[in-house]
Amino acid sequence: MNLRLITAPTSEPVSVETAKAFLRVDSTADDALITSLLKAAREKGEELSRRAFITQTWEMTLDEWPDELEMDLLRPPLQSVTSVKYIDINDIEHTVDSSTYYAVTSSEPGELVFKSLESTSLRREGAITVRFVAGYGASDTNVPERIKSAILSLVAYWYENRESQSVPADIRHAFVSQRAVWF
Repeated sequence: MNLRLITAPTSEPVSVETAKAFLRVDSTADDALITSLLKAAREKGEELSRRAFITQTWEMTLDEWPDELEMDLLRPPLQSVTSVKYIDINDIEHTVDSSTYYAVTSSEPGELVFKSLESTSLRREGAITVRFVAGYGASDTNVPERIKSAILSLVAYWYENRESQSVPADIRHAFVSQRAVWF
């Protein structure tokens, strides 16, 4: 299984203004730095929590169909499934008819449930690609406060310790505790 980000978020879970207020920064001199730290903190938080905070598109690639009729999509929370494609043994790509599957967005992680599976012989590796949309929503108002708080804490730590790339244990724990998927 392989996960790949296709479309990154178009906004961040915490605004520059909110971060500046948290950091007690009044000038605009560090706006570019704070913007960069916010993005890096979101990316690190998503990596540690194995979640998507703001709406983004992912692809999950598999070598074979699942043993059961359902498959976990490992970047919660799931918003929707865009497409399911597979490559047959002759290297021809096929799109699975969307009427033959549905997404379960209410579970953690979200699931893709098939009504039936294709019986075609698949290419040896990377045969199945599921494209899906994940995240709490397109706006920072959709992101849980506990996640925004952890992002702000990490931004503050990096702002004060500019040479550091580490994540303090308490902030790491704040992100890791949000995991729905352990792999």
